Amino acid sequence: MTENARSLAGKTLFITGASRGIGKAIALRAARDGANIVVAAKTVQPHPQLPGTIHSAVEEIEAAGGSGLACAVDIRFEDQVHEAVRQAVAQFGGIDVLVNNASAIYLAGTQDTPMKRFDLMHAVNVRGTFLASQQCLPYLLRAANPHILNIAPPLNMEARWFAPHVAYTMSKYGMSQCVLGMAEEFRDRAVAVNALWPRTVIATAAVVNLLGGEPAARRGRRPEIMADAAHAILVRDCRSCSGNFFIDDDVLRAAGCTDLNRYAVEPGTELLPDFFI
Repeated sequence: MTENARSLAGKTLFITGASRGIGKAIALRAARDGANIVVAAKTVQPHPQLPGTIHSAVEEIEAAGGSGLACAVDIRFEDQVHEAVRQAVAQFGGIDVLVNNASAIYLAGTQDTPMKRFDLMHAVNVRGTFLASQQCLPYLLRAANPHILNIAPPLNMEARWFAPHVAYTMSKYGMSQCVLGMAEEFRDRAVAVNALWPRTVIATAAVVNLLGGEPAARRGRRPEIMADAAHAILVRDCRSCSGNFFIDDDVLRAAGCTDLNRYAVEPGTELLPDFFI
């Protein structure tokens, strides 16, 4: 593979939830190659607790060397996803990569999960992933090296991953099942569909606000590890890379990375494993 083939230069990536966290990190890594990034996310105005908007993300993308398009999208709604895809194609001429990153989380047992939270997680995680894939596929099928990448866990169907938070696990595994099914459905039409999941906690606003706060974040890795792993997957040949459930550090080791410590928030600290690993 030539160096040019290892780049996302000129490719158009449609990334859900790209205004912050892992989604934005993936966008910025692609932007450094000179990619076009569609930031499909909800945050238009600054949030009091969560950094970043679709507009600030586009500013960072363009500063990094890419071209950005801010699309205000709630992926629960078909008309909004359809319009964002239309705008992406009008602006950039097509879509080469879809990253289904947007996700809702509520960690509670069965009796403590309000149905509105159950509905939100399934509407965003499962339905949103299916919907974005469905809307982007007509353009992915025309692309030279199309990829769908879901930020979703490996399908470890063990009771211990369900018991503490049945509703959340069901919704994330729904994203994983999209990988399993769509990879096979589109194998002969050369659209790669894969999943990527972190080995450890990733230090994002979600971790600080929902999953243990600053102490947990300090035992995590920075979002750039997921971004670099996603990049390594998305430059692979779509015909020989589909139906995989990748773990971030495995991908980077396979790509020749020997210093994973540089991704740690506090190098030398014992890392906190993520769910589902």
